[in-house]
Amino acid sequence: IGVVYSAWPPLAWILKGLLGVVPIYWTIAVIEVLTYVPMLGTGGSYLGFFTGNLTSLKVPCALNAMEAAKAEPGTEEGEVISTIAIGVSALVTTAVIAAGVLLLSQIRDFIESPLLQPAFDNILPALFGPLAVVYVSKNWKIAAAPLIFMIVLFICVPALASSVGVLVPVGAGIAIGAARLLYKKGLV
Repeated sequence: IGVVYSAWPPLAWILKGLLGVVPIYWTIAVIEVLTYVPMLGTGGSYLGFFTGNLTSLKVPCALNAMEAAKAEPGTEEGEVISTIAIGVSALVTTAVIAAGVLLLSQIRDFIESPLLQPAFDNILPALFGPLAVVYVSKNWKIAAAPLIFMIVLFICVPALASSVGVLVPVGAGIAIGAARLLYKKGLV
Protein backbone atom coordinates (compact mmCIF):
# COMPACT_ATOMS: atom_id res chain seq x y z
CA ILE A 1 0.00 0.00 0.00
CA GLY A 2 2.83 2.36 0.87
CA VAL A 3 4.53 1.74 -2.49
CA VAL A 4 1.38 2.22 -4.56
CA TYR A 5 0.18 5.38 -2.81
CA SER A 6 3.54 6.78 -1.68
CA ALA A 7 2.14 7.03 1.83
CA TRP A 8 4.93 6.01 4.15
CA PRO A 9 4.95 6.74 7.84
CA PRO A 10 7.87 8.88 8.90
CA LEU A 11 10.99 6.91 9.76
CA ALA A 12 10.86 8.37 13.27
CA TRP A 13 7.45 6.72 13.84
CA ILE A 14 8.73 3.36 12.61
CA LEU A 15 11.81 3.58 14.79
CA LYS A 16 9.71 4.64 17.77
CA GLY A 17 7.43 1.62 17.29
CA LEU A 18 10.33 -0.76 16.81
CA LEU A 19 12.19 0.69 19.75
CA GLY A 20 9.48 -0.59 22.07
CA VAL A 21 9.45 -4.19 20.88
CA VAL A 22 12.68 -5.06 19.09
CA PRO A 23 14.92 -4.88 22.16
CA ILE A 24 12.58 -7.23 24.02
CA TYR A 25 12.39 -9.80 21.21
CA TRP A 26 16.09 -9.64 20.39
CA THR A 27 17.01 -9.98 24.05
CA ILE A 28 14.70 -12.94 24.52
CA ALA A 29 15.96 -14.57 21.31
CA VAL A 30 19.61 -14.22 22.34
CA ILE A 31 18.90 -15.43 25.88
CA GLU A 32 16.90 -18.44 24.63
CA VAL A 33 19.60 -19.45 22.15
CA LEU A 34 22.41 -19.04 24.69
CA THR A 35 20.43 -20.87 27.38
CA TYR A 36 18.72 -23.67 25.49
CA VAL A 37 21.31 -24.72 22.90
CA PRO A 38 23.86 -25.92 25.49
CA MET A 39 21.09 -27.71 27.41
CA LEU A 40 19.27 -29.31 24.48
CA GLY A 41 22.08 -29.83 22.02
CA THR A 42 21.97 -29.32 18.28
CA GLY A 43 19.10 -31.68 17.41
CA GLY A 44 16.92 -30.72 20.36
CA SER A 45 17.49 -27.02 19.71
CA TYR A 46 16.64 -27.39 16.03
CA LEU A 47 13.43 -29.29 16.76
CA GLY A 48 12.51 -27.02 19.64
CA PHE A 49 12.98 -23.76 17.77
CA PHE A 50 11.30 -25.20 14.68
CA THR A 51 8.19 -26.46 16.48
CA GLY A 52 8.04 -23.58 18.98
CA ASN A 53 6.66 -23.32 22.51
CA LEU A 54 10.07 -23.97 24.04
CA THR A 55 9.74 -22.32 27.42
CA SER A 56 6.42 -23.80 28.48
CA LEU A 57 6.53 -27.22 26.81
CA LYS A 58 9.62 -28.42 24.96
CA VAL A 59 12.34 -27.52 27.49
CA PRO A 60 10.46 -28.97 30.49
CA CYS A 61 9.88 -32.19 28.51
CA ALA A 62 13.56 -32.40 27.60
CA LEU A 63 14.74 -31.66 31.15
CA ASN A 64 12.32 -34.20 32.67
CA ALA A 65 13.43 -36.85 30.17
CA MET A 66 17.11 -36.18 30.91
CA GLU A 67 16.41 -36.31 34.65
CA ALA A 68 14.52 -39.60 34.30
CA ALA A 69 17.38 -41.07 32.25
CA LYS A 70 19.95 -39.60 34.65
CA ALA A 71 21.65 -37.84 31.74
CA GLU A 72 23.41 -34.51 32.08
CA PRO A 73 22.57 -31.56 29.82
CA GLY A 74 25.41 -30.80 27.41
CA THR A 75 26.50 -34.42 27.02
CA GLU A 76 25.96 -36.61 23.95
CA GLU A 77 23.51 -38.76 25.89
CA GLY A 78 21.64 -35.65 27.07
CA GLU A 79 21.48 -34.32 23.51
CA VAL A 80 20.01 -37.56 22.16
CA ILE A 81 17.46 -37.77 24.96
CA SER A 82 16.44 -34.12 24.62
CA THR A 83 16.02 -34.51 20.86
CA ILE A 84 13.82 -37.58 21.34
CA ALA A 85 11.82 -35.88 24.12
CA ILE A 86 11.19 -32.76 22.04
CA GLY A 87 10.26 -34.86 19.00
CA VAL A 88 7.84 -36.96 21.06
CA SER A 89 6.44 -33.78 22.60
CA ALA A 90 5.72 -32.39 19.12
CA LEU A 91 4.09 -35.67 18.06
CA VAL A 92 1.97 -35.84 21.23
CA THR A 93 0.86 -32.24 20.73
CA THR A 94 -0.19 -33.08 17.17
CA ALA A 95 -1.99 -36.23 18.36
CA VAL A 96 -3.86 -34.33 21.08
CA ILE A 97 -5.00 -31.71 18.58
CA ALA A 98 -6.09 -34.41 16.12
CA ALA A 99 -7.94 -36.30 18.88
CA GLY A 100 -9.64 -33.07 19.92
CA VAL A 101 -10.80 -32.45 16.38
CA LEU A 102 -12.08 -36.02 16.00
CA LEU A 103 -13.81 -36.04 19.38
CA LEU A 104 -15.38 -32.64 18.86
CA SER A 105 -16.69 -33.79 15.49
CA GLN A 106 -18.58 -36.55 17.35
CA ILE A 107 -20.44 -34.01 19.48
CA ARG A 108 -20.88 -31.50 16.69
CA ASP A 109 -24.66 -31.92 16.69
CA PHE A 110 -24.79 -31.10 20.41
CA ILE A 111 -22.46 -28.12 19.98
CA GLU A 112 -24.64 -26.82 17.15
CA SER A 113 -27.89 -27.50 19.04
CA PRO A 114 -30.41 -24.72 19.64
CA LEU A 115 -29.59 -24.92 23.36
CA LEU A 116 -26.01 -23.69 22.80
CA GLN A 117 -26.76 -21.48 19.80
CA PRO A 118 -26.98 -18.24 21.84
CA ALA A 119 -23.47 -18.83 23.17
CA PHE A 120 -22.02 -19.42 19.71
CA ASP A 121 -23.92 -16.45 18.28
CA ASN A 122 -21.83 -14.28 20.59
CA ILE A 123 -18.40 -15.69 19.77
CA LEU A 124 -17.53 -13.10 17.12
CA PRO A 125 -18.70 -10.16 19.23
CA ALA A 126 -16.78 -11.56 22.20
CA LEU A 127 -13.61 -11.90 20.13
CA PHE A 128 -13.81 -8.71 18.10
CA GLY A 129 -15.55 -6.43 20.59
CA PRO A 130 -12.46 -5.76 22.72
CA LEU A 131 -10.38 -5.24 19.57
CA ALA A 132 -12.96 -2.83 18.22
CA VAL A 133 -12.94 -0.76 21.41
CA VAL A 134 -9.19 -0.28 21.17
CA TYR A 135 -9.31 0.44 17.43
CA VAL A 136 -12.23 2.86 17.63
CA SER A 137 -10.86 4.72 20.63
CA LYS A 138 -7.46 5.23 19.01
CA ASN A 139 -8.61 5.89 15.43
CA TRP A 140 -12.20 7.06 15.69
CA LYS A 141 -12.05 9.09 12.47
CA ILE A 142 -11.01 6.03 10.46
CA ALA A 143 -13.34 3.67 12.33
CA ALA A 144 -16.42 5.83 11.75
CA ALA A 145 -16.75 5.01 8.02
CA PRO A 146 -16.90 1.20 8.22
CA LEU A 147 -18.93 1.35 11.42
CA ILE A 148 -21.58 3.62 9.89
CA PHE A 149 -21.60 1.57 6.66
CA MET A 150 -22.10 -1.73 8.51
CA ILE A 151 -24.83 -0.32 10.77
CA VAL A 152 -26.76 1.05 7.78
CA LEU A 153 -26.18 -2.18 5.82
CA PHE A 154 -27.48 -4.42 8.62
CA ILE A 155 -30.48 -2.17 9.24
CA CYS A 156 -31.38 -2.16 5.54
CA VAL A 157 -30.56 -5.84 4.89
CA PRO A 158 -30.86 -7.80 8.18
CA ALA A 159 -30.38 -11.12 6.35
CA LEU A 160 -26.69 -10.26 5.92
CA ALA A 161 -26.13 -10.72 9.66
CA SER A 162 -25.16 -14.35 8.98
CA SER A 163 -22.50 -13.19 6.51
CA VAL A 164 -20.38 -11.30 9.02
CA GLY A 165 -17.26 -13.30 8.17
CA VAL A 166 -17.52 -12.31 4.51
CA LEU A 167 -18.18 -8.67 5.36
CA VAL A 168 -15.07 -8.26 7.54
CA PRO A 169 -12.81 -7.76 4.49
CA VAL A 170 -15.39 -5.31 3.11
CA GLY A 171 -15.21 -3.32 6.33
CA ALA A 172 -11.42 -3.46 6.23
CA GLY A 173 -11.46 -2.15 2.66
CA ILE A 174 -13.76 0.70 3.67
CA ALA A 175 -11.48 1.53 6.61
CA ILE A 176 -8.42 1.55 4.33
CA GLY A 177 -10.23 3.74 1.80
CA ALA A 178 -11.39 6.13 4.53
CA ALA A 179 -7.89 6.26 5.99
CA ARG A 180 -6.42 7.11 2.59
CA LEU A 181 -9.03 9.81 2.00
CA LEU A 182 -8.50 11.32 5.45
CA TYR A 183 -4.73 11.14 4.96
CA LYS A 184 -4.92 12.94 1.62
CA LYS A 185 -7.05 15.67 3.24
CA GLY A 186 -4.57 15.96 6.12
CA LEU A 187 -7.08 14.89 8.78
CA VAL A 188 -5.05 11.96 10.09
